[in-house]
Amino acid sequence: MNIKTNSVGESVERGFATQEYTARVSAVQQKMAAENLGALLLTTPADVYYFSGFLTQFWQSPTRPWFLIIPASGKPIAIIPDIGTIGMAQTWVSDIRCWSSPRPQDEGISLLVDALAGVGNIGMPLAAESVVRMPVADWLKLQTALLPAKIVDCAAMLQQQRLIKSSAEIAKIARAAQTSAAAHDALTTVAHLGMSERELCRQLRLLMAKHGADDVPYLAAASGVGGVETIIMPPGDIVPADGDILMIDTGVVFDGYFCDFNRNYAMGHVDDNAQRAADILRRAIEAGVDAACPGNTAADIWQAMTALIPAAGKVGRMGHGIGLQLTEQPSITPDDKTPLQEGMVLAIEPSMITVDGRMMVCEENIAITRDKAVWLGNRATAALPQIS
Repeated sequence: MNIKTNSVGESVERGFATQEYTARVSAVQQKMAAENLGALLLTTPADVYYFSGFLTQFWQSPTRPWFLIIPASGKPIAIIPDIGTIGMAQTWVSDIRCWSSPRPQDEGISLLVDALAGVGNIGMPLAAESVVRMPVADWLKLQTALLPAKIVDCAAMLQQQRLIKSSAEIAKIARAAQTSAAAHDALTTVAHLGMSERELCRQLRLLMAKHGADDVPYLAAASGVGGVETIIMPPGDIVPADGDILMIDTGVVFDGYFCDFNRNYAMGHVDDNAQRAADILRRAIEAGVDAACPGNTAADIWQAMTALIPAAGKVGRMGHGIGLQLTEQPSITPDDKTPLQEGMVLAIEPSMITVDGRMMVCEENIAITRDKAVWLGNRATAALPQIS
């Protein structure tokens, strides 16, 4: 696989060639045949976009459900509110069935039942990390209406397929990573002591927009002496003091694909203990990247990193997959034996306890090639960047 890491100013093609979509559908239809499934029913933004190319921010509205059916053979069938007809018609999907929505008494369920009648068992992602995006009452109604057919879990099937990215997908993730890295690098030129976490992150969002980010759906920040207490909360009105560490974790999107990494900043002077912790985490990431090669497992990455960390932070895992979602499979834990394969994209995220229960976290993004991992985006500098 030819994996290319794009610079910020370099053009990356949006969307995908029709051949990529046909290959995705063909691959999942082969898996469906092996599981004796007559169709897949997909309801989430990531799954619908993956197979159709339909990308819209209208998913933010909870009023209308959206459905995509992958039949046992042939092209997908879209069953969507009529407000989305023009957008779906711009994709490779040609069978588009619509209803006038909002219509609470029948939000597309009768169309779904008609389309799925007689196909046999139907696959939907139902297991861990899955969501059924329709009203619960409609979900119960659909199951009854489709009897004697069964709705069975296909989460593992879809996760396994989306686990391996094409070179075009990786190029989009790399573009997001380059955009985020460039904005993080530029933050020290516009930030200064006296700014609150919220003000600092507002400056970062502006820089990300300037460098070409489509969106920044995820941005967490925290500050404290020697580290932070949490890594998942939004920035607050706290003003980091001289000597504090500021952590900012960002999930930037380019053409529907996420990067996910963080940066740690020294507010004012650099504390020696904080710099030592950053050095340990940097070496841990390097060990994790070295272990991220085909033939190893996600657990091997975890083992390589924790061997260098005196006291691991309490975040549950030390990395994960990324792609159409901010976090995907696998999880980098001691128990995840997922084999590493060419085309997987990972966020490598070691953490360690520093002082008074606080922690520091470092996170970088990589893609796995035939014999090694490559970095996506410019990695953090060895010395903690300073905001003065």
